Amino acid sequence: MLKIDGENLTAHSTIESIWRCIKEAKEVLSQVIHRTPLIRSATFSSMTGGDVFLKLENLQKTGSFKIRGAYYKLWKLIKERNLKCCVAASSGNHAQGVAYAASLLGIKSIIVMPEYTPVAKINATMGYGAKVVLYGSTYDEAYRKALEICKEEDAVFIHPFDDPDIIAGQGTIGIEIYEDLRNVDVVLVPVGGGGLISGIAIALKKINPDVKIIGVQAKGAPAMTLSFKKGYMVKYDNPYTIADAIIVKRPGELTFSIVKELVDDMILVDDFDISRAIFLLLERCKLVAEPAGALGLAAILSGKVDIKGKKAVAVISGGNIDMALLAKIIEKILFKERREVRIRGTLPDRPGMLKKVLEVLAEVKANIVTIEHDRFNPNLEPGMAEVTITIEVPSVGGLDEILAKLKRIGYEFKLV
Repeated sequence: MLKIDGENLTAHSTIESIWRCIKEAKEVLSQVIHRTPLIRSATFSSMTGGDVFLKLENLQKTGSFKIRGAYYKLWKLIKERNLKCCVAASSGNHAQGVAYAASLLGIKSIIVMPEYTPVAKINATMGYGAKVVLYGSTYDEAYRKALEICKEEDAVFIHPFDDPDIIAGQGTIGIEIYEDLRNVDVVLVPVGGGGLISGIAIALKKINPDVKIIGVQAKGAPAMTLSFKKGYMVKYDNPYTIADAIIVKRPGELTFSIVKELVDDMILVDDFDISRAIFLLLERCKLVAEPAGALGLAAILSGKVDIKGKKAVAVISGGNIDMALLAKIIEKILFKERREVRIRGTLPDRPGMLKKVLEVLAEVKANIVTIEHDRFNPNLEPGMAEVTITIEVPSVGGLDEILAKLKRIGYEFKLV
């Protein structure tokens, strides 16, 4: 049995109640948020054999879908009472969504963020008008501090996902997807605590029960997936993934009950799948996604979901990625796909030897990134030097051509 505003409700009546709120939220949010585009990707459609569409919540205000639920929740609270202050605990998108929504509605917001939170996220949250309190090393510590502040300030705590109004705000995405693509077959949704997928599932299943809703999590943070497969709430200690926005130890009670009722499947992708999806979104679609935002597309591109002959929507839920992480992802995928490689070989330690190697690389138009020259390695024979060269490979099959040409002039190089 579930509770909403103190009332005991069945799962069915809960879903009906939230569905009514989703329709109200759509009207409330219409003058506040961006109506984000749903675009078809010819590239991803060709790669998968399906018809792939992207719902671009990375282009939403504050850079993620979170403004939807935050604004609707606060709007309802202000309508019901004389609300002057709200409090949230978050190190990312929820913090910015609450801060921005509160500033639009003219109330004070206090966001408790863990002390390790990147400066860029702190500055963004403050920029949206919030007072930021740094406390603790984990979300749980920040959450407990936020509850203390609520009592001190006589404020209301805004939960990031396990709240019917938050779920309703996120559910407006489902209505928009259907309005833009009425014959959609399957929708893939990133999942952390479950607020986003709960709202989208309610909206789409109420409109068209045949639409398949699939949740996607990172292998390193699989709490909802494990709970879904087992049929009861599972806690997953020590979650870790580059998709930090969806790291939770356990799903919400309300969201789990909705997922169990309406979601068709939950699947897991690894951090390499996520990184490749981010890379391809950037390269082929010119779109920036954060790791959590790319989960649905990662599931499609990795083949974890078969969408051949189907119209599939991947919700790109956010674009607030740390620039240093983005640089690492780009570098890693370039190496993984052998578009940038590191080769190593030994040469006589004499003038002109390295020049011959570089002439081969210039001939095939390989761009040199770095060169490391080591003559002091104790494993080398006297008079020899070890050379490690990082290069950008000019074409598919270019690496084999480079290694073959070096071998023909007497140098045995291997891929590191």
